[in-house]
Amino acid sequence: MSRGLVILDRDGVINYDSEYFIKSTNEWHPIDGSLEGIARLSRAGFDIAVATNQSGIGRKLLDVATLESIHRKMLAAARKAGGDIGEIVYCPHLPNAGCDCRKPQPGLLLQLSRNYSVPLIGVPIVGDSVRDIDAAVAAGGRPILVRTGNGTQSEAALAKRGLEIDVYDDLAQFAEAFVNQTR
Repeated sequence: MSRGLVILDRDGVINYDSEYFIKSTNEWHPIDGSLEGIARLSRAGFDIAVATNQSGIGRKLLDVATLESIHRKMLAAARKAGGDIGEIVYCPHLPNAGCDCRKPQPGLLLQLSRNYSVPLIGVPIVGDSVRDIDAAVAAGGRPILVRTGNGTQSEAALAKRGLEIDVYDDLAQFAEAFVNQTR
């Protein structure tokens, strides 16, 4: 039985980000400790889902088949570490498309809420960018920032806005703290 849902961003939280986009399985590399963090959450009984902006599709840098191949690699790596990622949702649109699924809009998170039949109140939504945090707030979830990826810059930007949220060095540190808090 699930103890609840945890939603993760992908690039900058699970794997290293690239200003040139992750366009192939060869470019996907997990951040140290991220897979262990996913495994810790899984072992503690939490369902894990991923919500990720993937405008590389809209930019024609990769196609859906390649994205799915990257996600299969991520899922296999998480399983090998002892973790499980249930569902991955993504926005393929360009930043100026005006869709409701591209973070900072809450569409992807609300889709996961419907798919898991779980209200997002109190659900940790872990990201490394301001748009991840804004999407979490807009969806009614519990925004969590990690300092990996764009996290350090985002922490400074969010501090200027006066938004107080939980901040962790990385996904592994969040997972350890969250599992300990929920015992």
